[in-house]
Amino acid sequence: MNRKTLVLPAVIGLLAPALAACGAVDGGDDKDGAIVVGTTDRFSTSGGTPAPFDPAYAYDASSWNVLRQTVQTLMHLPRGGGEPEPEAAERCGFTDSGNERFECTLRGGLKFSDGSEMTADDVKYSIERVLTIKDKNGPSGLLANIDAVETSGERKVIFHLKSADATFPYKLATPAAGIVNPEKYDAKNLRSGFDIDASGPYTLKTEVDDNTVVKAVFTKNPHYKGNLTPKSSNTVELRSFDDSNAMGESLESGDIDLMARSLDAAQVKKLSENDDDKIDVVEMPGLEMRYLGFDTDAPEVKNRAVRQAMAQLVDRGEITSKVYGDAAEPLYSLVPATITGHTNSFFNEYGDPSTAKARALLAKAGVDTPVELTLNYTTDHYGPGTKTEFELLRKQLNASGLFDVDIKGTDWLKFRPNELDGKYAVYGMGWFPDFPDADNFIAPFLDKDNFLASPYANRTIRNTLIPESRQETDRLSAAEPIEDVQDIVARDVPVLPLWQGKQYVAARDDITGVEWALNSSSNMQLWELGRGAGA
Repeated sequence: MNRKTLVLPAVIGLLAPALAACGAVDGGDDKDGAIVVGTTDRFSTSGGTPAPFDPAYAYDASSWNVLRQTVQTLMHLPRGGGEPEPEAAERCGFTDSGNERFECTLRGGLKFSDGSEMTADDVKYSIERVLTIKDKNGPSGLLANIDAVETSGERKVIFHLKSADATFPYKLATPAAGIVNPEKYDAKNLRSGFDIDASGPYTLKTEVDDNTVVKAVFTKNPHYKGNLTPKSSNTVELRSFDDSNAMGESLESGDIDLMARSLDAAQVKKLSENDDDKIDVVEMPGLEMRYLGFDTDAPEVKNRAVRQAMAQLVDRGEITSKVYGDAAEPLYSLVPATITGHTNSFFNEYGDPSTAKARALLAKAGVDTPVELTLNYTTDHYGPGTKTEFELLRKQLNASGLFDVDIKGTDWLKFRPNELDGKYAVYGMGWFPDFPDADNFIAPFLDKDNFLASPYANRTIRNTLIPESRQETDRLSAAEPIEDVQDIVARDVPVLPLWQGKQYVAARDDITGVEWALNSSSNMQLWELGRGAGA
C-alpha cells in the first residue's frame, strides 16, 4: 500500500465539478464527533500582542484563519478562485465608472451569534473602528483608501473611495473588513483576549493555558445567514502543537484528523511514501513567499549598494533545494509567478549569484568591507526550516568575503514588535496574501502606512504606479505599472524576495473536502470539511 498524493493544479476552479463528483461522501454525518485539525500556529497574548483575534489588530495568517471562520464579511472569495462574491451582502458593486463608489445591500435577517440583529450601521461601525484605532500591527492600510462610509436604511452600505480601486471588493473579503458586534467592541480601543462576537458560520470557544490557546473549538453558529455551508454537522477543533513532528505523530495515531500548518519538506516526503493508505497528502498551489526586509534608515544598510550586493550574492536555488526541496521554488520578484503582472525583475537586474559583481557594486559606492550585519529571524512562526535557511544565507554572504554576517532568532511575540519599532536592520519575514492579486504583494510593502512600517518611500510607486494599477478592472491591463513597480524594487532593494512555497494538507482518508481546506492564499476553510467513509 502506498500513501496517496493528490496534486491540484493552479486552475483548480476548473476541476471543481470533478472533485465534487469524487467526494460522494461529502458532508458526512460526523457520527464520531469533532473533526480535529492540527496546526503549529500559536495564539498568545502579551503586552506586545494584546488582541490576537480583534479584526482591528490581527494581521497574520494564523489569526486570520480563526477570524475567517467566525467573523463575517460583506464579500468572500469562492473556493475555486475567481472574483469575490457576496457573503453577508446580498449584492455588491461599483455604481460609478471610475471605481470610486462601491455599494452593498445586506441580506435580510442577518444576526450576530448572540441573536441580536445586524444592520448596515454595524458594518459602518466595524469599518470605521479599524480606521480609527489604526493599530501599527493591524490591517488598517487595506482600508486606508476609504474616504467615507454611509448607510441608507438598515441594509445598504455605501463606500466612497479617495481614488479608484478595482481591488476594493477583494479587500472587503478580508477580516480587516470583518463585521463585529458593537456591543462587545469599543469604538476606540482593542478588545484584549480571545473572545469573538460576530456573525460568521462558527462561534469560538477557547481553552487557554498561560495566556496561550491550547485548543480552539468551532461550533456551527445557529444564527448564521450567508453564502457558506458548513459540511460538518458537529464541531471542528483546532489543536496547536509545538512542532510539525508531534503533529504528524498525532495524525498517524488518529488523535487528529487533518494537519495543514505547517508541514516541512521531510514530513511531506515521509507521509507521501509511508505504506499506510489511511492518510492522504494533498499538494495544492500556494502564494506564500519569504523575503528579507530592510530598515533602509539603519546605518548598516542605508547605502543602497549594500542591499544590492546582498541581492547579487544570494543563491535562491541553493536555499530552496537544500532547505525546502520540492516545497518551494526561487522567487525573483515581490509578485509570485502565478499572479498576473509577475516579472523576474531581480533576475533581470542581477542574473546568477556573483561575488565579482557584488564587489564592484560596493567598491563603486565606496563601502568598506566586510560589511557587518545581523540577520534576524523568528524561531516559531514560519516552520522548522527557518533557522536552517538563515544559516545558509549567512554562509552564502560570508563566503564572498564582502560580509561578516551573524544571525539571531527571536520568538514571534517579541520579533514582530521589534521589527515594527525599527530594531532590526535586516529581518526575515513571510507573506501570505490577503487576496490573490498583484496589488496585495505591492501595496502592503511599499505604500503609505505599510505593514512593515518601512521608512522606504518611492514617490513614483506611491503616487503614480499603484494608483494607475488600481484603475484597471481588467487586471491584465494593469500589468505595465505592476511590472514597473517590480523593476524599481529590484534596483532599490527595500525588500529581497527569496522563495515562493507550495502548500500541503495531510488528512485521514475519512475526511472529505480536504482539497478545499486551504485556498491559494493559505486561508483555512473549515466549513468545507466533513466526515465520511474511509477511501
